[in-house]
Amino acid sequence: MPYVDFITAQHTRTKRDYLERVRNGDKAERAAIAKRFDREYWDGDRRNGYGGFHYDGRWQPMARRLIDHYGLEDGHRVLDVGCGKGFLLYEMKRILPGLVVRGLDISPYALEHAKEEIRPYLDLGHARQLPYPDKSFDFILSVTTLHNLYLYDLMTALKELERVKRGNSYLVVESYRNEEEKANLLHWQLTCEAFFTPEEWEYIFAETGYSGDYSFIYFE
Repeated sequence: MPYVDFITAQHTRTKRDYLERVRNGDKAERAAIAKRFDREYWDGDRRNGYGGFHYDGRWQPMARRLIDHYGLEDGHRVLDVGCGKGFLLYEMKRILPGLVVRGLDISPYALEHAKEEIRPYLDLGHARQLPYPDKSFDFILSVTTLHNLYLYDLMTALKELERVKRGNSYLVVESYRNEEEKANLLHWQLTCEAFFTPEEWEYIFAETGYSGDYSFIYFE
């Protein structure tokens, strides 16, 4: 279960004003809106989420690194848990057209507004109950999703990842190493429910039997 970082380059491309999210005193209201995961979260006001989650090709380098690192080949089955609009899966399949891909997300809006080419491979559902048979995927990824779950669902979801995979997996969650990063995370986040240090995350991985790779996002 090694630490492998494929996400920092993506994460640091976005400049964040951490205090902006709390400056107007309506953070709780904005978080409640974001947790609907509808248009306002994906494509509405920046204070409610992404402020416009559009395809711009930025996921292509990460897709290439994942394919190369995990030795993915035509015919391999790949699942993205928390796929959003499916941009990363789209890039992976564009690089390796023979991949058999599925994406899962709880947001009907995201799935309806996914890239047309990848939309047929996306399913509506929750990570705590993956609608797939045991050992049905050669590679599973979950990027900036599982920290949105309360602990009881998080632990179930990690066990579900183990149940449906027969190969490797890679997940990315938010974390903090000091009080400054903790404050930045609390200021910026809208949907996060699992606020853990790296050591706490590793304890949870061990307790649930999660055997895949992982990396953390820090708000420095």
